[in-house]
Amino acid sequence: MPYRHSATFDHPVEEVFEWHTRPGALARLMPPWQPVRPLREATSLRDGEAALALPCGLTWLARHDPAGYEEGRRFTDFLATPVLAQLAPWRHTHDFTPLPDGRAQVTDTVETRLPARLLSQMFAYRERQLRYDLDAHRRWHPEDGRALTVAVTGSSGLVGRAVTALLTSGGHRVARLVRPGRPGRQPASGPHRLWQPERPAPDLLEGVDAVVHLAGQPIAGPFTPAHKQAVRSSRVGPTRQLAELAAKSGVRTFVSASAVGFYGPDRGDEPLTEDSPRGRGFLAEVVADWEEAAQHAAANGARVVTVRTGIVQSPQGGVLRLQRLLFMAGLGGPLAGGDAWVPWVGIDDLADIYLSALVSPGLQGPVNATAPEPARNAELTRVLARVLRRPAALAVPAWAPRLLLGPEGATELALASQKVLPAKLLAAGHRFRYPDLEGALRHVLGRAGLG
Repeated sequence: MPYRHSATFDHPVEEVFEWHTRPGALARLMPPWQPVRPLREATSLRDGEAALALPCGLTWLARHDPAGYEEGRRFTDFLATPVLAQLAPWRHTHDFTPLPDGRAQVTDTVETRLPARLLSQMFAYRERQLRYDLDAHRRWHPEDGRALTVAVTGSSGLVGRAVTALLTSGGHRVARLVRPGRPGRQPASGPHRLWQPERPAPDLLEGVDAVVHLAGQPIAGPFTPAHKQAVRSSRVGPTRQLAELAAKSGVRTFVSASAVGFYGPDRGDEPLTEDSPRGRGFLAEVVADWEEAAQHAAANGARVVTVRTGIVQSPQGGVLRLQRLLFMAGLGGPLAGGDAWVPWVGIDDLADIYLSALVSPGLQGPVNATAPEPARNAELTRVLARVLRRPAALAVPAWAPRLLLGPEGATELALASQKVLPAKLLAAGHRFRYPDLEGALRHVLGRAGLG
């Protein structure tokens, strides 16, 4: 019997169908807990072909069937990889039905041998993503109603992939700014422009309305002199060069990544808002210089936003990817007593914050990109264990991260405690998809609706 999932959306059917036709839609619908990632999106829902990367070097080819296509109402894809199709045939029909009250009903029908329990969480996730994405674009859109052209650095990273897919699936145009290729580096996909961070070309931002600057050397790692220099030099200088070029090019909005490291590694139980003073330590100094460099974009009146990002929750990268593996192996537990505050944020809420920063005239300067309900490490540990249905009895002593990261790295990263609050976003009436930790974790780990 075919598997069927149906949901109703408070949007016209034409709007819902069009969302599926845009670049980024496939990436937005891919569950992050599955070991699958998009390689190529279909250029047409009528007769195009998408490709998904599977483990062990396998590729899932999703070919669209012209016989199962009806403009604005239906499209159909089937598994076209011969070996996989013999083992687990798959035919997926997407039906879009207008309702009398102006809403749209979307029904997914899948003919496959795979058990329904493997599909239910995937389609529940897809429904939530589509619902929240449609709402996000209705809520945060340019005042003049036209689509933006946004230049994005760091588009291949964890945050960059989420932000660019959200933008393009909402109808905006993204120009990826990519550095010249290095040996073994995968070529950039989609529209892109070559970017020399220390000396960007004068016409790099021609025709660009806004910039989202995400690039930078990963901060995680032992705080050796070489690592600290790489973290600083990949942020401050390139940000200043790009910001100065944005000012010369007439870019209206410059949104740069930043970090809650601005507040220092330990401020006790002090609530930290955008008005709180800078803390001490290496990261606090780097972030302050990083944000000052971004302000060069304001020379010709551009609006500058620096997004002070907390600990991003996604099983595709960052801390949660490691935590998930440890907890699934029964090796999870609180870190150094569990008293430290964790300024977390869900990956999709972070993408929303970038979208809001691009189109909301009232947002300016530093913006804390953290959930409104910060949690202590002990609470995060309990919630993650409950979501994954695993024990969390193996306490991790403070010396363990010091062994891996060195004393300074452990203090500034693993053992940091920051009770950061998104005061500006809350004052602006920003609505979070997942303001509570358990809801956010269940969503990205495929455990929503499970006890």
